[in-house]
Amino acid sequence: MSEQSVVGRSNLTLPNEREIRVERVFDAPPERVFAAYTDPEQIPQWWGPHGTTTIVEEFEPRTGGRWQFRSRDSDGGEIVFRGYFREVEAPTRISQTFEWDGMPGYVSVDTAVFEPFGEGQTRIVTTSIFYTAEERDGMIESGMEKGMNETYDRLDQLLAQG
Repeated sequence: MSEQSVVGRSNLTLPNEREIRVERVFDAPPERVFAAYTDPEQIPQWWGPHGTTTIVEEFEPRTGGRWQFRSRDSDGGEIVFRGYFREVEAPTRISQTFEWDGMPGYVSVDTAVFEPFGEGQTRIVTTSIFYTAEERDGMIESGMEKGMNETYDRLDQLLAQG
């Protein structure tokens, strides 16, 4: 994405048959955005689409650490997301596995890179690598883009609070 990136607008691309790539600019410095990603007290304030509640059940943001979130919708339905941290380098990079109950047994490797951008902003570039094209397509078809955008909107709101 060029220097014309816009705060609050995600750019999702499919660079190859097994990858999803997302770029988004946030109006906060990398240290602040990274903290929101790695603080179990902040995660429930922004993680998940509108109308969901996230419960952090396990969270060890270090290489080899586990994470597990339970997301509850307004009707009481629940879904669990889980994985392992492969690499955590504050405040520039997080790489982790990602699995969710909606596609059990299909694990992607997600990497988020936090880059300084403009005056006090952060560009996050996230890549998700899947084992097969079918797994990647299944994730896209699940409605992940809508959920991701709502999640990032909630993160924008949290970051605006300071």
